[in-house]
Order: sequence, then C-alpha cells, then structure tokens
Amino acid sequence: MTVKKRFVDGDVLDGHDALFALQLQYAVNQQKRIAVRQNFQDVVDVEPSLGCGRVGHRGSAFSHVRLNQCALESVRLNQREDYTVPRRNYGGAATPAPREESVPIKKTTESAIAPGHPAWADRLRYFSERQNHLVETIRDLVEIESPSDNKPAVDRIAIFLAARFQALGGRTQVHRSSHFGDSLQIDFAAHSGAANRKPTLLLGHYDTVYPLGTLANMPCKIENGRFRGPGVLDMKSGIALMLHAIEALQAWHGGLPRPVTVFLVSDEEVGSRSSRKITEALAGQSAGVLVLEPAAGLRGAVKTARKGVGEYTLRVKGVAAHAGLDPGKGHSAILELARQIAVIAKLNNLKQGLSVNPGVIHGGTRTNVIAADASAHIDVRIKSAKQASGIDRKLCSLKPFDKHCTLEMTGGINRLPMERTAGVAALYKKAQEIGRLVGWKLEEAAVGGGSDGNFTAGMGIPTLDGMGGVGEGAHAVHEFIVISELPRRALLLAGMIESV
Repeated sequence: MTVKKRFVDGDVLDGHDALFALQLQYAVNQQKRIAVRQNFQDVVDVEPSLGCGRVGHRGSAFSHVRLNQCALESVRLNQREDYTVPRRNYGGAATPAPREESVPIKKTTESAIAPGHPAWADRLRYFSERQNHLVETIRDLVEIESPSDNKPAVDRIAIFLAARFQALGGRTQVHRSSHFGDSLQIDFAAHSGAANRKPTLLLGHYDTVYPLGTLANMPCKIENGRFRGPGVLDMKSGIALMLHAIEALQAWHGGLPRPVTVFLVSDEEVGSRSSRKITEALAGQSAGVLVLEPAAGLRGAVKTARKGVGEYTLRVKGVAAHAGLDPGKGHSAILELARQIAVIAKLNNLKQGLSVNPGVIHGGTRTNVIAADASAHIDVRIKSAKQASGIDRKLCSLKPFDKHCTLEMTGGINRLPMERTAGVAALYKKAQEIGRLVGWKLEEAAVGGGSDGNFTAGMGIPTLDGMGGVGEGAHAVHEFIVISELPRRALLLAGMIESV
C-alpha cells in the first residue's frame, strides 16, 4: 500500500472538535456530531488537505503591538448590546445592557474556609467580591466572535486582548500568520527580587468553532447561576481568569512574584499549525505550563493526562464497470473499503487506551456503476507515546483483499499524549495543596481529547491542563460555565503562578 507522510504536526482532532463531523449543516450539537460549520467549503478553507500529509509550519513575524483608540473602538462597535449579562465600559462610564441581571456573588461559607489558612481565605474572598467583574470580562470576550476560519474576526479579539494585557503592564508581541488569525504573546516582568526566575507560561487560545452570527441565536445570558454563550467554556473564561489572576497578584505583591508569559493562539481548534512552534519555543524557556482549557466536568478536575490524537485517510482505487452490463469486469472500491474497515476495527484495544474509529466514509458515483473510488477518514487515540509507532505501522501495512484494488494511507499521529509524568504530578500536588488551604478537594482527570498542552508535556515541560472554567457543553448549543466556580479557579491560577 502506498503510504504518504505518516506523522503530521498539524491537524489536531479533539474529542470535542466539531470541525471534523462532515455532515456540516447547522450550528451546533457536538454530542450528536452535528458540526458548527455551515457547509463543507468552510472546513476546506480552514483545513486544506486535512489528514493527507505533513503540513509545514509557516514562519511567524514578530512585532510590538501599538494600539490606537480607533482600532479598539472598531472592536467595540462590532459587539452586540442586546444580551443579559451586565457589562462595564473600560476606560469610560458604565454602559449597561438593556436587560441587566445581577450576578450572585459566591459566599465563602464556614464549611468552605474553616479548615483553611486565613491568608488564602482572604484571597478567595478577594475574588468572590470581584466575581461580577470577572463575568463582565468574559462577556466582553464572548461577544467578540472569533471563529478559527475567519482571520479578521480572530484578529479583532487579539487587538482587544492586547489592550487589556497592556493595561496591566504586559509587553505584547503579535505573531503574524497569513492563513490564520494572529497569535498574541504577552510578557510580564517580575518585581526586582524575582526577576531571575524562569517564567510561568499561561497557554490558551481565542479561536472558537462557532461561525460568525452564532450570537444571534445563542446569545450571552445567565440562567440559574450559569453563564451561557458560544466559546464561554472553551475557552474565553480561561482567558478572563488569566487577566484577573495577574491583576490580583500585582495587587497583593506590588508586582508579579515571578515573570509570566501569556500565549494565546489563533488556531488551536484547527490544529495549531501556525502557532505550534512558538508554543514549544516559549515552553522551553519556562519553569512550567498552565493550560487554561476547561476543567474536566462539573467536578472541576484539572487534567493531568490527555490522549494522543491521530487522523488518517484510507483511499481505495478499484475498477469501474457497468453494474448491469459488465458486473464481472468491475472491482468495487466500496466492497474493498468495507473489508478494510472490518480489519481496522480489530485494531481497537480499549483496555490499553487505544481506539481507532473510521468515522466518515465516501464512495461511488451512481448505483449502476461499480465504484472505482472510496475512502474513510479514521480517528486514532493513543494513551501512551509508545503506541504511536505500532498503530501507525499496522494502519500503513494494510493489504488489499482484491488484487485489482490499490490502497493508499495518508495522515498520522499529530499530537502525542500528555502523559502523567513526575513533572505533571508535581504540579497537581501543588494545586491540591492550594485547594486544601480553602477546604477544596481538587481532583484530577485523564481525558480523551488533545490540546496544546500535549505539545508542552511531550517536551518534558511540567504541564497542568484544565485550569480554566468549570462547565459543560463545549462546542455545543448548551455550552456554559458555572459562575460560582470562578473565584476558586482564579485563586487556583494565582497560586499556581506563584508556585510553579
């Protein structure tokens, strides 16, 4: 069988990624595998040659951001004003939305803080008292729609965030990309006594899977203590937590207790093609990486392990013939593909965390023509890095049952697993201790989807993922965060920046 470029650096497939459901009709129900994109051309525009070979990383230009008021005003003019979450006008008078609803502040009850340390209880109270401001920041971000495949939209949120981080004293750099939105790096210096410490890298993304216009049918709103909106969980609440944790540390210490680098990428939902090399370079300079992707489930667990992800495409070439006049002269690519899928299904080993799913198939032209072409797109998940070469070898050594048919396998493993190494476990232990100080039993989880944390953990850099908001429904119409969890998540992030 012909094999093309088996290990791919781009093209991530996440367990929650709706971009790879190919019945692209309506937005958005990932649980039913209905994709958010309006049609297949949208995916083609964003991910040319998905799973069909190695994609080279394009170089990124570096430039200091110099924002003017017109650019920032342009962002604000594109925000809608008809939602139910209260809003602040940064740099001016308050601008309430027409239907304001106050956000209840989470009370630090006796049971929550009794076992804890007084200073940490005070810190939790600090964030609880500022919970409304956190929600307002999240709304500002959610209302700037930023689908991965729309560069101008993604660049708008980069401009907005650059201004917000600059207001906190961050030094911003734009990593330009011609085919995706620009990614944003912000460097914060520490106070003089900690200037020589390695930075903590805060990693996230501001692209989403939702097409422009989603807010019209999926507006920001608060219901029963839940903030709903496109991208609120994955992962604009995580970006807001970065802003407020940095602001708090500056207030508590008179400056940051260590250098901090924030890197927000523009293309995580579609493979991190333009940003991966930058992520890895920054991680290599850091003491540790905190990934502000959503927590695992409503229990709010941090993520200490993720599966590796691969995407393969099997193409079968047969021999066409008239199904009625010359059925004996044809060799069906569809029949051959069906036989191959049965073989591929046997490669699953769920006990060892290995799964292989031929999730999308195509083939044939008409019912009265024996099919000359057929193909299957295959999702692969691996639990450990050592499984990568084995499953790749097996997939790429498939043999045709019909000698008149040919097979071609393309694609490969694009993200190795984030494994629970000693460095990852050490970060989790520190996070647990911070939780214990306020009476919070913080759990950990291993999940099936990939993130940019796979890259950094794969380099051996201590990485803790799932540091962002708590909620459910990522990439789906019911996406939400639990508002009352925001103070604890901000406290955890601030404490981890100090501790890494």
